Amino acid sequence: MKRTSLPLRRREFIKLIGGAAAAWPLAARGQQTALPVVGFLNTGPADAYPYLTAAFHQGLSESGYTEGRNVAIEYRWADNRYDRLPALAAELVDRRVSVIAATAGSVRFVKAVTNAIPIVFNTAGDPVADGTVLSLNRPGGNVTGVTSLNSELGPKQLQLLRELVPNATVIGALINPNNSYIETWSSSVQAAARTLGVEVHILRVVNEQDIDTAFATLLQLKVEALLMSASPLFTGRIAQLAALTIRHGLPAVYGYREFAQAGGLVSYGASVAESYRLVGVYTGRILKGEKPADLPVQQATKVELIINMKTAKALGLTVPVPLLGRADEVIE
Repeated sequence: MKRTSLPLRRREFIKLIGGAAAAWPLAARGQQTALPVVGFLNTGPADAYPYLTAAFHQGLSESGYTEGRNVAIEYRWADNRYDRLPALAAELVDRRVSVIAATAGSVRFVKAVTNAIPIVFNTAGDPVADGTVLSLNRPGGNVTGVTSLNSELGPKQLQLLRELVPNATVIGALINPNNSYIETWSSSVQAAARTLGVEVHILRVVNEQDIDTAFATLLQLKVEALLMSASPLFTGRIAQLAALTIRHGLPAVYGYREFAQAGGLVSYGASVAESYRLVGVYTGRILKGEKPADLPVQQATKVELIINMKTAKALGLTVPVPLLGRADEVIE
């Protein structure tokens, strides 16, 4: 009995060890499986965009991805220093991320360092005119994304200012010359100004320090109202800009609803948060295997008119009833 029991135990032991040995590599491989990595590049500061990154995460979740669970995200923020963007874009390429979300006008810097890694952008300009994609329906290459075309709304925003301040003849306009679409925006605003019979002074703002200087210059020029072009620099400083317009008694229009919500007079344009959400959706779809060239550039065609009546009263303005009737939202 002893001779027959020993080989049996030996066979069971060998079988047990063999099974454990076979199972161990599978477990190890499971632990070592790396999550896909998304690169997220933005021209602004990290602390100014929590609601926008939240919108991006929402879009990712709609495509089935949650940060830390089945996807990792490498964030790069330029703090409104455009000179840092080439190096930050190169870092993400060297990291060999699966896809890069190039937000807030950073796409051209990513395109300059890779034609292989998929890129999803958002822009307020025309991505065909600036050479980002071949066409909206067939973007081609490794790039697709979302455009709000807010750069086309300058003349309409100028008209809104005239409705609010009909006697204004001198108007200021803040631009960030680092934005690729700014020449188109500026020329269209100047053409509209000539039609309306008003004078527009365009001031260049390239960093946060320029903002206070620009407002001091606006006072010297005796401007009566203010227009601001869509820019990541301005979007990242919306509360500051809204406060300055009220402090200096300047009726102002900006392209994103967040301006009116922060106390600015009027916002007219597409939702920047919705743009980030759509970037997240496309990023997730590419992670699942779709190709950028097969994903048409999405256009945020709906524009919103938001009027802050509290600010209008503080500025001593009477908002025309027809304009109130056209508003999508009136903040009391």
